Amino acid sequence: MASRLRKGVTGALTALGISAVAFIGTQEGLRLKSYPDIIGVWTACYGETKNIKPGMTFTKPQCDKMLADRLVEFETNMRSCLKAPDQIPDKPYLAFLSLAYNIGSPTFCKSTIARKANAGDLSGACDAITLYNRAGGKVVKGLVDRRERERAYCKAGI
Repeated sequence: MASRLRKGVTGALTALGISAVAFIGTQEGLRLKSYPDIIGVWTACYGETKNIKPGMTFTKPQCDKMLADRLVEFETNMRSCLKAPDQIPDKPYLAFLSLAYNIGSPTFCKSTIARKANAGDLSGACDAITLYNRAGGKVVKGLVDRRERERAYCKAGI
């Protein structure tokens, strides 16, 4: 499946890819030193958890590249569970990608958001983003706020 974030042969980020890094990077926040997140998972940079261990440090350019690379991975997984990903306008597409990056692609693919998007109900899909506001089974204010920002961004594009 084609990526909307990177150009085929060169692998350079598209304008949408640059927007994805900016939007999702802002949602995640930047931490240059590894830390345990709210449920104890070691995390660094823009919410990266893959291969992160205590005591690791990164530069902003390393974190930016890591996020761009990982977003393309998450985009591939997200696209696999959407019937017509190229028909989704940019802002909802990035809001869905932000959520998939944060909750994981398998959870996104089983979500109300994916079901509603596949049924052609983008407004309902955007509204359903706010349902995913828990970590470790508890509602987290930071996630409530983030989901509202993602919902608003999503709705602004339909």
